[in-house]
Amino acid sequence: MQYNKEEFNQIIRNRRSIFPADYTSEKVDDKVIEQMLENANWAPNHKFTEPWRFKIFTGEGLKKLGKIQSWVYKQVTEADGTFTEKKYENLLHKPLSASHVIVIAMKRDPQNSVPETEEISAVACAVQNMYLTAAVYDIGCYWGTGGITYFEESKEHFGLKKEDKLMGFFYIGIPKKWPLTTKRTPISEKVEWIRN
Repeated sequence: MQYNKEEFNQIIRNRRSIFPADYTSEKVDDKVIEQMLENANWAPNHKFTEPWRFKIFTGEGLKKLGKIQSWVYKQVTEADGTFTEKKYENLLHKPLSASHVIVIAMKRDPQNSVPETEEISAVACAVQNMYLTAAVYDIGCYWGTGGITYFEESKEHFGLKKEDKLMGFFYIGIPKKWPLTTKRTPISEKVEWIRN
């Protein structure tokens, strides 16, 4: 197969995390979201366990997500004394800044046929496929792992079991402007070649 190699390289270099505060109020077409999810489904995974699971919130569903996040946060943090009203309000309203929010989860293989870390890595690969698809469509997105992501109490609200993992929230929207290029330290500083 013949692909435009330089265009592909540019897509990877131009991929950005764009925060919900930097989205317009314009809605992303559901067909673009469906393409992002279809491309996520082609991520590499050992033994074809396909551990990625996604729940998509949009429209009025974004209010529901905000209520879930803020309620779980309040229940957990009031019990341990770390509750702040500011964070509660942020979790309640942040989803409303996005066109869609995709809940990212790892569904553990019931046979435990591969180590958990491999399942988590497969989900991360699926998310990278969504990131790259968003870049091609000029869509902004951001994978957030704060808030209630690591609260065990969150899982039941997204149909997850104890052995599964909630891995964060993927915010999607139309960017007000495309971010400037970013930088990386040279790859040569992170690589060692062993030739003999």
